[in-house]
Amino acid sequence: MLSPRPEGRDIRPGHPVGPGDAASGSSSPGTDTGTGTDTGTGTGTDTGTGAVWEAGGQGRQAARLSPLVTLSAVVVLLASMFAGLLVGAAGIAPRGVALQLLDWLPFVSVDSGLAPVELGLLTELRLPRVLLAAIVGGLLAVAGAGYQGVFRNPLADPYLLGAAAGAGLTTTAAIVFTGGDIEAIGIPAAAFAGAVGGVLLAYALGSAAGRGGGTATLVLAGVAVTSFLTAIQTFLQQLRVEELQRIYAWILGDVGGGWAQVTLVAPYAAVSVVVMLLHGRLLDVLSVGDDEAVTLGLNAARVRLVVLLAASLATAAAVAVSGLIGFVGLVVPHVVRRLAGASYRIVLPISLIGGAAFLILADLVARTVLAPAELPIGVVTAFVGAPFFVAVLRVTRRVET
Repeated sequence: MLSPRPEGRDIRPGHPVGPGDAASGSSSPGTDTGTGTDTGTGTGTDTGTGAVWEAGGQGRQAARLSPLVTLSAVVVLLASMFAGLLVGAAGIAPRGVALQLLDWLPFVSVDSGLAPVELGLLTELRLPRVLLAAIVGGLLAVAGAGYQGVFRNPLADPYLLGAAAGAGLTTTAAIVFTGGDIEAIGIPAAAFAGAVGGVLLAYALGSAAGRGGGTATLVLAGVAVTSFLTAIQTFLQQLRVEELQRIYAWILGDVGGGWAQVTLVAPYAAVSVVVMLLHGRLLDVLSVGDDEAVTLGLNAARVRLVVLLAASLATAAAVAVSGLIGFVGLVVPHVVRRLAGASYRIVLPISLIGGAAFLILADLVARTVLAPAELPIGVVTAFVGAPFFVAVLRVTRRVET
């Protein structure tokens, strides 16, 4: 059951719960393993949240975002961004970069001492690359946390649920059938339609399998949908053989698009992130089970739809400007839950910051490990994410049994 709010707000049955009224002291995922949906095994355990989140060692968590946690996450992000600006084929003095960053602040004027070539390298290549990596990583991480909250499934992820594959298919189709002559706004629109379609198809297949399939049912449906959509995408690629190298480079992920891509993705990122963060409390209420959420006046179907659309928009925007970069939405939210707490009021904002830092560091590795050649960033995230996924899957299956 839900814990009473310290502020004493009324969350009695029948009292509507809104974005500003959800219980800040509500149970975090994994708090009550007996309130979820009965899977038919007689245990009454919610395989989407309860025992699985408990296996993560979270238990009952404070629902408020600690200033110390926020400060630590921001420090890690700033350090990652500074490292991303420093490291590259051409070295730039750390002091010069630091002074130049200070010079860009309002009402501050200092001489960085950077040569024109170094300043151009910093402003036209490295800075937009770091910013794009931060935006894409943050979007993928917060989308993964949102999907996990909507489906109450710790294995939910934009790339495991068919969202990224759907976005990739429709984006490829738009490029192929327009000969690459498509307006900037058309790419995110096509990607959004594909992302929503992929998730809905995976969810429909997972639901058709019934409740007894366990936590992995939805993931297996997502894998099937992803394979099917990827096959169609591969077929479309063959229609433009001359563009195969560019298409494959896009599939493996790239955040070197420059300021044009940063400008393109920024509005979609702002809308999706704001919507997701405003629903953190409602996802906490939803995590205790639909029955209890309804008694609190929560419209569970509407919350799921809004968060699903926002997470799909975030995924679509990321895919449209960076290609397919997997596992960010799976790894980051799980790490955040272990380190900071399981409440979505904590998981969503810290995942946003952590995802940004994670992808900046992954891009840093991609740029340096084979220098002067560049490794696709999707390869780096896969090296980290694939073993992590196996570990999470083993924990999930062990708890369910």
